[in-house]
Amino acid sequence: MPREFTRSERVSDALQREIASLIRENVRDPRVGMLSVTEVTVSRDLSVAKVYVAFVGERSAEQIKEGLSALNGASGFLRKLLSSSIALRTTPALNFFYDETGQRSQHLDALIDLAIASDSGNQEES
Repeated sequence: MPREFTRSERVSDALQREIASLIRENVRDPRVGMLSVTEVTVSRDLSVAKVYVAFVGERSAEQIKEGLSALNGASGFLRKLLSSSIALRTTPALNFFYDETGQRSQHLDALIDLAIASDSGNQEES
């Protein structure tokens, strides 16, 4: 039997697509730059949305912090645009967070490659 999606999951998916489009087209702050909206989670009452973003390219911790503060500063503007593009009774408040999943996966890949290289080097010596 196929799994039914909850309303909050469907709203999260629609919000993710729409927020990514709105940021790309309407946010001109240079601190934001290029980013990817990786996930949106919405509270059960649909009043608050947590938007997880990953920035494209290498950024320092300070640049990430500035980008997030710019996005959180523009959250009211984005919420207003969102209310006109998605028909919901109440448009959720947007809170932006940094998603470091990509960075972690690259670090783990590098560690795995290093372990494999050192292991193969040890086998050749034997």
